[in-house]
Amino acid sequence: MTVAPFHLAIPVHDLNTCRIFYRDVLGFSEGRSSDHWVDFNCFGHQLVIHYKEGASEEAITNLVDGKDVPVPHFGVVLDMETFTAFSEKLKKNNITFIIEPYIRFKGLTGEQATMFFKDPSGNALAFKAFKNLDQLFAK
Repeated sequence: MTVAPFHLAIPVHDLNTCRIFYRDVLGFSEGRSSDHWVDFNCFGHQLVIHYKEGASEEAITNLVDGKDVPVPHFGVVLDMETFTAFSEKLKKNNITFIIEPYIRFKGLTGEQATMFFKDPSGNALAFKAFKNLDQLFAK
């Protein structure tokens, strides 16, 4: 099966601040836009931020591997080299992590590097890389 790019649209309460965050802080290249939305290339996937007045920042979490994981969240599974470089870039850009980059499920099926942080509108982002990508859906 060939993996196809996903398309995800999320609400933001400040389009310009989030545009700067995704473009300049995370380094996602900007595509088409209007005065109410902006497309970004998120590791080959189409991420669209849409202006929504008063977008919610309600915090809901679920305990995973002893950490409070924000729900909902979105992100991309990267290879380990890209994950490491991206996490270092985020640290240099002074990202405040919800969950600092670390190895989850160490020594177990599904071992992965993972990290969580929020955008300026409170959308939770998760990026991860598996030690063995074949275990992405392993039980």
